[in-house]
Amino acid sequence: MLERMELEAFLTLAEELHFGRTAERLHVTTSRISQTIRKLERRVGAQLFVRNSRSVTLTEVGERLRDDLLPAYEQIGLGLAQAIATGRGVRIKGVVRVGWSGPWCGNLVVRAADQFRARYADCEVEIREIQLCDPLGGMRAGTIDVQLTEFPMTEPDITTGRVLFAEPRSLMVPADHPFASKESVSLEDLADTVLVTLADTHIPRYWMDRYFPRRTPGGRPIPQGPATTYWPEVLVHVASGAGVSTVAARAEQFHTRPGMVFVPFHDASTIDYGLMWPTAGDNPLVRPFLDIIDEIAPPAYEPPQRG
Repeated sequence: MLERMELEAFLTLAEELHFGRTAERLHVTTSRISQTIRKLERRVGAQLFVRNSRSVTLTEVGERLRDDLLPAYEQIGLGLAQAIATGRGVRIKGVVRVGWSGPWCGNLVVRAADQFRARYADCEVEIREIQLCDPLGGMRAGTIDVQLTEFPMTEPDITTGRVLFAEPRSLMVPADHPFASKESVSLEDLADTVLVTLADTHIPRYWMDRYFPRRTPGGRPIPQGPATTYWPEVLVHVASGAGVSTVAARAEQFHTRPGMVFVPFHDASTIDYGLMWPTAGDNPLVRPFLDIIDEIAPPAYEPPQRG
């Protein structure tokens, strides 16, 4: 009989393939995870993971154990959610409302929704695009249960998960812009152009400063261009020559159009996307949906090693 800690440590490590992130998710020390896995391997009588200084991988026995345990573990989670829902007088047969921003986030949400519907036939998933001008409005109004959108988000009423996408950043410029012929640009270059920005209505200032800054890292003011409300407006303004915009490099695959060029930054931080949900939310379907996202999401992002 597996102990709860053994089960959770094994399945989380099988997903993360990283002892530090596993410990962080389970709110224990890395040494506790190592001890638990060694204990489990002794009980099984075989090695479950191959560890070295650079990576952690599942052995064939580990893969088989993960595949055998995961469905039962998820069913236990749903059973607990059903018990909680019953105790609160909430019907588990219901809807989870999921938001997304960025086409790659939308693609992942759609895949997760398909698996969720297949696994929980009595439940439904509603999917909605989150607008840049109001990233928190749906969660705070109770119309969005969970969303996959841009970090950082450090609000007391919002809980966040891990980074699922860490996208290199590019600068979207008009085709006849002086930057269009450059191999790369710097954040300092923003002081020498006009930045298309967002109407600053319901957006935390720290979020705006990360993606639509008013000053360069060196302190130079960045000329502010048209203030937009929706992402398609940004594309129109850039293509028409009204200004430039920072963007995830992957956006070039989805938003290329005549009159516009994507130039990579060589010194900008990534644009990070992760899951977030209302801390006080009470929809019991959120946790099962988060579990499915974790199953199919890309491997956890690790910053490149320096030196």
